[in-house]
Formats: sequence, structure tokens, C-alpha cells
Amino acid sequence: MKKLFSIVTAITMLGASSVYAAGNGPVDVSKVSKDITAAATKKKFTIATVVKVDGIAWFDRMRNGVNQFKADTGHDTWMVGPSQADAAAQVQIIENLIAQGVDAICVVPFSVEALEPVLKKARDRGIVVIAHEASNLQNSDFTLEAFDNLAYGAKLMEVLAKSMGGEGQYVATVGSLTSKSQNEWIDGGVAYQKKNFPKMQEVTKRLETSDDANTDYTKLKETLTTYPKLKGVLGGPMPTSAGAGRLIAERGLNGKIFFAGTGLVSVAGEYLKNNNIQYIQFWDPAVAGYAMNELAVMTLSGKKAQIKAGLNLGLEGYGNLSSPDAKKPNLLYGQGWVGVTKENMGKYNF
Repeated sequence: MKKLFSIVTAITMLGASSVYAAGNGPVDVSKVSKDITAAATKKKFTIATVVKVDGIAWFDRMRNGVNQFKADTGHDTWMVGPSQADAAAQVQIIENLIAQGVDAICVVPFSVEALEPVLKKARDRGIVVIAHEASNLQNSDFTLEAFDNLAYGAKLMEVLAKSMGGEGQYVATVGSLTSKSQNEWIDGGVAYQKKNFPKMQEVTKRLETSDDANTDYTKLKETLTTYPKLKGVLGGPMPTSAGAGRLIAERGLNGKIFFAGTGLVSVAGEYLKNNNIQYIQFWDPAVAGYAMNELAVMTLSGKKAQIKAGLNLGLEGYGNLSSPDAKKPNLLYGQGWVGVTKENMGKYNF
């Protein structure tokens, strides 16, 4: 866990290249790659970052990183996404970007399978594609993951299992059954549970919540009705932290139902503070957005051969990229996530 903690400093440091958005912390990119700075003086590229859904805290934070990249490099970068998590809407956005003739598309897919054809079309037109949270995507120049997904999920389960006393019923959530990274987190968590906590039981198939806190709340409430002895929630998508926290708070279930999952303090802080939930885990989406755009410019600038294991992007959590799968050399991993509890939540309220 300590080895993966380095991304924290990207949130808490303030350097000359930091930028603030209202109510958010700085995006520290003061050590950006010299290759990117140099590329900015040669040619201006147009790069769109397409996210799962616009208007939620996670991707609001990613926009900060995209905007910071624009300010630092001079490239024409922006972020766009559907108003609701919808694969068809993402496809249409990418179709429009292809028609506009952008140089690159950075994408966080809601459904990898749904985007494969349109991303192939983009690449056939000479558009560079950089992906995130999409380890099984075929039609990308590079896919950048913040960390090993199975290890991330195993850590979530480790914390949840300890809260549950190593036994009892639990349920897991994902934004979509086709969201590869989130499902890998849950795969890692379930595998860790089966190996280390055999007295725990996943009571139903994964709840698909469309990355929406109200849907999380509703589906968890229905699950609790069916399984009144439910003791734990393993949350894949960020909004589950709020949906689960709300349900536990309303039902007075502190100490009876426990939670560990992806989250942000800005979304779930009140539930951490009130002991409704115990633990959230995340990486800084602003830094991820910045890193994707950095890889896009390197690719467009003829530096594609440099993008491989060992590359240092000059960003916290992306200082020594790895590529553990020899069959997928374009799938790269960073090293960072941060774990947050009631005790340290004040450090990460962005």
C-alpha cells in the first residue's frame, strides 16, 4: 500500500503550475515532461477528452487536469461527456469529434464493447486514441491505468473484511457490467475474499448502478430488503460511496453495514465524518486527465516509441510506468492510489 501512495502529493502540493477550481484543491504538474513543453512550441494539437458522464464530481476534477494541460502547453484541449452515463451518447460524441477532425481523443469508456467500432473508425482516420479505465480496449494507441486493477480491489476487500470481522454477507456494485476496470476491481476483491475470508459471502450478482448515486441508493435498498442480514458493500463506482452512506444513515445502520469502495471526500465526506461509511479509495482524476493528454501529444509528436515501461511522465503516480502484460505492450500502469478514512479525509477534499 505504501508503494502506491505517491499520488497523494499531487493533490496536496502547490507549485508554480498549480491551478485551482472553486472548492477544489490544486492540480500539481510542476514536473511535467520536457518533451511535452517542447512539443507545445512546435505544433498546436486539438485533443478532446471524452468521459463517461459530465457533471459529476469525479469528472469535474478530471476537467481541471485537462484545462491545466491546455494552460501549460498551449494545445487546444477540452473535455466533453454525455449528461447521463450512456454508451450510445458517448459513441455519438466521438462520431462528432471524428467529423470535426480532431488530432486525438482521450476516452474513459462507459462500455468498452460499444466504443470499439467508433474508436476503430477514429484510428482509421488517423486520430490518436488514448484510453483510461479500459484495460481490455483493442482500438487505442495506448491505454493508461492508474494502477493494477486487481490489487486495487484486493485492498478494498481487505479493509471491508476487517470492518465486517471477516464474516457475513456483502454485495458489490459496478457502474456497468461492461466497465472493464471496475469489474476487475471487484474481481480482485472477490478473489481476495475467497482466499482470505471464506466465511464471507457475496449474496447476489453485481449491482449495475450507471454511475449514479440515486441508483446506488435504490438498488442497495432493494438488496437490503431481500437480504436483511447484509453486512457489507464493496463499491466499484465512485457514487456508491454516497448511495451507501445515505442508506446507512437513514436506516441507522452504523456499525451494522460497512462500506469500502471508490469515492471522493467531496462526495462522501459527510458519511465518513458520521461513521456511516469507513473507507474510500481513489486516484486523482485530474492527474489522470493530464497524463492522457500528455501521452496523446507524445504520440502525435512522433515519440510513440518512448511510451513504454519505465517512462516517467513527471506526474505523481505516473513516474515509472509498467507494462506487465507482454501481449499488451500498449497497456500501461501507474503506481498510485490513496486510501481515505475519517482520520485523514481533511487532506483530500477536492
